[in-house]
Amino acid sequence: MNSKDLDYTNLTISEATVIQNKLRDSLTHVPLDKEIKTIAGADISLNRFSDVIYAGIVVLDFNTLKPLAYSLVKSKTSFPYVPGFLAFREVPALMEAYGQMLTKPDVIMVDGHGVAHPRRLGIAAHLGALIDVPTLGCAKKKLYGNFEEPSISKNSFSPLMSKDELLGYVVRTKNKVKPVYISPGNQLSMEDSLQIALHCTRNYRLPEPTRKAHEFVNRFRTGQLKEGFFQLEESQALF
Repeated sequence: MNSKDLDYTNLTISEATVIQNKLRDSLTHVPLDKEIKTIAGADISLNRFSDVIYAGIVVLDFNTLKPLAYSLVKSKTSFPYVPGFLAFREVPALMEAYGQMLTKPDVIMVDGHGVAHPRRLGIAAHLGALIDVPTLGCAKKKLYGNFEEPSISKNSFSPLMSKDELLGYVVRTKNKVKPVYISPGNQLSMEDSLQIALHCTRNYRLPEPTRKAHEFVNRFRTGQLKEGFFQLEESQALF
């Protein structure tokens, strides 16, 4: 779907719920059947009371986790701030950022939830359903589900559950820091999402894809980077 065809401007919450349920039914959660060469992080920066959105997608080499390219967009939203429906504020800008990319990543890790959502359609699942690309969510706070605290050691994890349903994993990405919440968005299994997150964890709380996306979007918001798609020199071998 093209970002220009995506209009959430005048939706009611009831209409948004119908869209969520329809998109949820299009999701698949099966093991990934291809090698991952590139992974992107996707993030948004905005003020809760502002209509201006800064969106960014940063592509990394999956093996080295070094940035290869990035896409930045400044956009606007009129959809209200409603918990559980934040994707309707943020996804159109991410779609625009994705649409202007000349080279696409194999997988996208989104700052937010995948299926760990009351209607199983967080922003990572929402985006993945629209662009038909494998996605997973990496959230800093729990939105939905229950879990037992994982141990304080890096790479420890515990299941995030809704009764008997597995929604994802609560992962300790650094010793003695708060965990992150990992769940598949689209075209990835639960195990895929966990292993990708563990692979992308280095010395920080956030895995490298979303950490870099957060960094690039903030640099964009403060005027250090320009809007558009930019490919870095070392990316030539992979694209």
